[in-house]
Amino acid sequence: MCGGVFTNQAAIVIAVYLLVMLAIGAWGLRIRGLEEFHLAGRSLRIILLTGTFCATIVGASSTIGMAGLGFSKGLPGAWWMLSGTIGLFVLAFFFAERIRATGCFTLPQLVGSFYGDRSRLAASVLIAVSWVGVIAVQILASGKVLSAVFGGSQTLFMVGCTAVFVLYTAHGGQSSVVRTDLAQLLIIVCGMILLFFKSLSAAGPGLLAAQSFPTSAQMGGWDVLSMVLVVGSAYLVGPDMYSRLFSANSPKDARISAFIAAIILIPLSFIITLLGVFSGSLFPEASPEQAIPSLLTSLLSPGMEGLVAAALLAAFMSSADTSLMTATSILTFDIYNRARPNAVSGHLLHFSKAMVLIIGASALLLAITIPSIIKTLLVAYNVFTSGLLLPVVCGFYKERLGLTSSGALSALIGGGATALLAGQSYPLLGMAVSALFLFGVSWLERLQRPVRMQ
Repeated sequence: MCGGVFTNQAAIVIAVYLLVMLAIGAWGLRIRGLEEFHLAGRSLRIILLTGTFCATIVGASSTIGMAGLGFSKGLPGAWWMLSGTIGLFVLAFFFAERIRATGCFTLPQLVGSFYGDRSRLAASVLIAVSWVGVIAVQILASGKVLSAVFGGSQTLFMVGCTAVFVLYTAHGGQSSVVRTDLAQLLIIVCGMILLFFKSLSAAGPGLLAAQSFPTSAQMGGWDVLSMVLVVGSAYLVGPDMYSRLFSANSPKDARISAFIAAIILIPLSFIITLLGVFSGSLFPEASPEQAIPSLLTSLLSPGMEGLVAAALLAAFMSSADTSLMTATSILTFDIYNRARPNAVSGHLLHFSKAMVLIIGASALLLAITIPSIIKTLLVAYNVFTSGLLLPVVCGFYKERLGLTSSGALSALIGGGATALLAGQSYPLLGMAVSALFLFGVSWLERLQRPVRMQ
């Protein structure tokens, strides 16, 4: 079937999927307070926690974007998600239990516990702005896939998908997100495996033997290193990852779930990247971000096409809803509640639900204007990791390293601003500037203390 031709079977599968997600997200939930809305009552055990970790990570960048890297750069494109698994392993082994044990609600709150309110506010703004872009990328990807399958207006498809995940998130908060994530992960895995074997049959197994890894002619060692540092750091200090850790039933569950999720994602990263490799062989004139849609519309029957399209939508929506809740929690606790410390719980809950709608609408408007999935995500990841990576990781050793609040604040602002202005040309420059400010300003401030005392 050619892309753009409407098929009733595929449309029925997509419609059923969207309705089921709405039902799972809304059915039987009674939100009783802020902690339940934002962190699912801190009650998530290993199965649900692992499922939501994986579903959150497998989004637009890890499907459409990573397949596009496979299309243009070969099997080393898998380093996009593999970089994330490296960050997740580091998070699991060294920080997960300590993060959960803090009892914080958000990553900026954790930053504030290290360095004070000014750094907390700077981290809040940095993450909130970046994460609207992350949500927008998921919305854009949903429009691309559905317009490839059915034809018609990409914008209308984006509006429809946004309405679904915004509505169930506003209704049930983190509990709705987690429940839908587990169902969506199962759909994602089934859909990707189905498309993989269909594509392997069409392209032939000989194509696998021709691939080089860990580098290729199109993706050298420096490119891989830059991706590991930038993308891996996004998982190590990702506010969406931390929201999962804060929601865990116990510090031990947080560590185990992050570790299991990293293991699950390793084979999935190669499967999805190889879809791009197959598409490049079968449809060399397609664009990289059309790698999966080209396979989907050319190799599958209408019913299977609807199933795989639903799997892709599940990937996008499971990342979008988590990012939406993350941004909402930050705006509620780290900005609004700091400005109105006497606001009662009921008022903050209503504010949180309103922010879900406002952030979702803002991300939709941004999605209509952005051109590229991977480039947009790299900018968003680079901005917040350049500002946040070192202050957060080093914050656990603040006293030993002699870090100060002014050093952290300058690192947050200087690193993020540098990445925003020059990150596309020099992806590691923001981290270097952040390190210089964090340790340099802290050192200067420590030198001035004896003078002030005298």
